[in-house]
Amino acid sequence: VQLVESGGGLVEAGGSLRLSCAASGRTFSNSGMSWFRQAPGKEREFVAGITSSGSGTSYADSVKGRFTISRDNAANTVYLQMESLKPEDTAVYYCAATIYQWYSRIEFNNAYWGQGTQVTVSS
Repeated sequence: VQLVESGGGLVEAGGSLRLSCAASGRTFSNSGMSWFRQAPGKEREFVAGITSSGSGTSYADSVKGRFTISRDNAANTVYLQMESLKPEDTAVYYCAATIYQWYSRIEFNNAYWGQGTQVTVSS
């Protein structure tokens, strides 16, 4: 499975960005998908997850109410809409996939990873 993220960039605090993750090489609709992020000097952390059907989602407390994860199985793509961005959201954002229907907050349970896309929020 190949995962390719896009949509990162530089934005002012309070602004918005939408990240995309395009998947290929496996039946995308059978995989739970997640977004993780890693800020400089910090461990990678779970941001949001979505089940294979899209019926279930989960968010880290730090982004709840500001970020929305969604997916388009016909387009083999998962999205992360980010609103009201804060400087502390600055990180490399990674897309990840499990081999089953549920997403996982645990890195080890995600079998496939993208290369990451940089998001920088200026104050």
